[in-house]
Amino acid sequence: MVSGSEDKMWDIPDIAEHNMSTSDYLVAFSGQTQNYCVGMVDMVNSTKMAATLGNAKISTYYQIFLNSMSKILSRFGGFVIKNIGDCLLYYFPESSKINTKFGFMCCLECSLSMIENHDNICNALNQSDLPCVDYRISADYGSVILMRTNNSDSPDMLGPPVNMCTKINHAAKTNGTVIGGDLYTMVKNFNDYRFKKVEEFSLGFKHSYPVYSVSRR
Repeated sequence: MVSGSEDKMWDIPDIAEHNMSTSDYLVAFSGQTQNYCVGMVDMVNSTKMAATLGNAKISTYYQIFLNSMSKILSRFGGFVIKNIGDCLLYYFPESSKINTKFGFMCCLECSLSMIENHDNICNALNQSDLPCVDYRISADYGSVILMRTNNSDSPDMLGPPVNMCTKINHAAKTNGTVIGGDLYTMVKNFNDYRFKKVEEFSLGFKHSYPVYSVSRR
């Protein structure tokens, strides 16, 4: 995890030196890479839902959903990277420790807990006279590059697991969860879970990329 005290890693140009306005968007890369479990939870049919609810209701709808997911995430040591409209992108710092199962189990348990809390989240929405929400969860593991923008103190990241979470998310069943092949390699011998191959993605190379559903045994 990147702390604010490590600003020397980031090479964001000074605005005054480069005659830039505060509206200019600048990105800096730390030059550091790290392996993490990265996950994404994404609403299903949110565009259609937004069209049927007024501005006030859709704001409350998103708020209850995103805050509920964030609370579950924090219980398992996950951190939000960013909110992308109707979804959360997040990662698990403990998963950088490849010699322990803990970070990987946190990733899997968080995904399953999000699914298992579906009824509770729907009940909270119903109490605000809002319809139930459906969603899909995806996760993968691999190397990311840490980055930061000049208008945020929070680090961002890019890399294959971030991209794959987006690509494989639709392979999950509604209110279900999937993982990519790289994460599967790290967790396939965990006895508490059942993994089933559900799809393969062509990445433009010789081999396709496998995707697995996850459930409890």
